[in-house]
Amino acid sequence: MTELRIALVQANSGNELAPNLAFLAQAVRAASAAGARLVLTPENTAMAGADRADTLAKASPEASHPGLQVGRDLARELGIWILLGSLQVRVDADQCANRSFLVDSCGEVVARYDKIHMFDARLPSGVYDESHTFRPGDAAVVAPTPWGKLGMSICYDLRFPQLYRSLARGGATLLAVPSSFTVPTGQAHWQVLLRARAIENGCFVLAPAQVGLHANGRRTYGHSLVVSPWGEVLLDAGDAGPGTFTVDLDLAEVARARHALPSLQHDRPYRS
Repeated sequence: MTELRIALVQANSGNELAPNLAFLAQAVRAASAAGARLVLTPENTAMAGADRADTLAKASPEASHPGLQVGRDLARELGIWILLGSLQVRVDADQCANRSFLVDSCGEVVARYDKIHMFDARLPSGVYDESHTFRPGDAAVVAPTPWGKLGMSICYDLRFPQLYRSLARGGATLLAVPSSFTVPTGQAHWQVLLRARAIENGCFVLAPAQVGLHANGRRTYGHSLVVSPWGEVLLDAGDAGPGTFTVDLDLAEVARARHALPSLQHDRPYRS
C-alpha cells in the first residue's frame, strides 16, 4: 500500500467539552466522507482549559474520558484510524497527563503517548507553566499502522530533535506533531522546525494545530501542516479558522528520500 489519504483537523477548542466534541464529530465525519483513512486532531482536542483550576475540574480519567469515547465510537462507525492529538487525562488529584491516543478502525486504542517536554516558557505574549498542571511522560512511542509505523509527539516536543531521531530509528516513517503553537512562536519557528524534523529523519510530518483565541487568553497560530520526507510542504491550512484538510501521501517517498540521503545510517558516537 503506497497511497494514503489523510486529514488534519484544525480546531479552536474552548473550555467546555460539549461544543468541542460536537465539532470533533463533524470534522471527522467530513474527513471520512472525503476519503481519509487516517484523521489527526490537534493538541487539546476536547478542551483548552481557562486556567489550572478549570482544567483540573473538567479533566477525566482515561477510563471515563468522553473525548476518548467519542473518538473510539467515530473510528469504529466510520472504519477509519484516528489520532486524538491530545486530551487532558486526570492522573491524580493535582495533575493531568497531556495524552495522545491512536485509535484503529475497530475503535481500539493501539497506542497512547504522554507529552514528554513541558511548555514552561516566558514569552512576550505571556507566561506558560504547563508543568504546574501536567505530569510529563517518560517514554517515546512508535505505533504500528497499516501504512507504516507512526511516531507520536505533542507540540513543544518539536523543539527536541533527539526525540524524533529515536522515533525514526525505532522504525517510524510518519511523525505526528499535534500542537497548540502560540502566534509569536508559530510565526517564527513552526514551519522551519517541522520541515527540519521531516528532512533530518526522512519521514512524513503530520501536524494538526489549534487556531484562534481561546478561553485562557492564548491565541494559537493554526497553519496545520503536512511535510514530505524531502521537506516539501504538501499542505498548509493557514490561519483563517477551524476546518478539515485532506492530502494524499505517496508513501514510497520515504524510501526514495532515505536512499538519496541515508543519514539514519550515518549516525556515529562522539565525545562531548
